Amino acid sequence: MVIGSRALIGLIMILVISGTLLVPGQGTCQGDIEGLMKECAVYVQRPGPKVNPSEACCRVVKRSDILCACGRITASVQKMIDMDKVVHVTAFCGKPLAHGTKCGSYVVP
Repeated sequence: MVIGSRALIGLIMILVISGTLLVPGQGTCQGDIEGLMKECAVYVQRPGPKVNPSEACCRVVKRSDILCACGRITASVQKMIDMDKVVHVTAFCGKPLAHGTKCGSYVVP
């Protein structure tokens, strides 16, 4: 089941960044879609504990436009990923989301 949920989270991340599951009328975001799927999905999926991401995940995060992706996350995507984990991963990887940043409907504390 873990592999199935990793694949689902990866697919969602691809759709978010490519623009398929995003807020209508907005463009796509730059970044390594395949890398995010492969390296980072496990760190942001529901359920499970919050864990530090791998170096490989951080390399991908650093190359991706996380703020752009945050601005385009839909409610359906938020049901699949844990936004607290997204904040943790980006901060751990050196691209912290500023307090008050809106990521989907989530506001970074």
